Amino acid sequence: MKRSEKAEKIAVMLEELYPETPVPLDHENAFQLLVAVLMSAQTTDLKVNEVTPALFAKAPNAKAMAQLPVEVILADIRQVGLAPTKAKNIRRMSEMLMETHAGEVPASFEALEALPGVGHKTAGVVMAQSFGVPAFPIDTHIHRLAARWGLSNGKNVDKTEKDLKAVFPKELWNKLHLQIIFFGREYCPARGHDLTTCPICSWTATKKRIAEEMKR
Repeated sequence: MKRSEKAEKIAVMLEELYPETPVPLDHENAFQLLVAVLMSAQTTDLKVNEVTPALFAKAPNAKAMAQLPVEVILADIRQVGLAPTKAKNIRRMSEMLMETHAGEVPASFEALEALPGVGHKTAGVVMAQSFGVPAFPIDTHIHRLAARWGLSNGKNVDKTEKDLKAVFPKELWNKLHLQIIFFGREYCPARGHDLTTCPICSWTATKKRIAEEMKR
């Protein structure tokens, strides 16, 4: 089966499984989403959602966050991975938003990626979910599943992003990004996964891929 045919069938299946795609990270505005996504690196969305209410109660916007001492931010997010670095980045990012963007989150990949702690994936999530700009942020679930499904060779996230953008229509990117994450969490774990019984891996994965996964 061609990659384009696989992609078309996968998109239909994911739409049936996940017609609604709520953003997993709790937020009330673009700034809070930006902070939450920044925090989600090497941390579960569940953990991020546990620590953000206390932080956002103190600082719901960039102006308030820029005025918080790093120690106060760190105290609230200490349970997430790499908390000391993230606390410094959140404070400096908020200061930069005040200095260069009047406290508003910019709707530009270039401007977002110039902020401390904001990489291409984080920028992509914000552009997609806050501004509706087509993006295909690649997290660990998407990177792994794209390789299992034979839609990308999985060499790196940049290649995976390019490959997925090539086979899925642009108008589906923002929703598919979340649908694939939801599918990965529910059906397609990283380890101990039987590809032959998976609703998608069972018909998309090559025999070689299935054999490789069984050895893990």
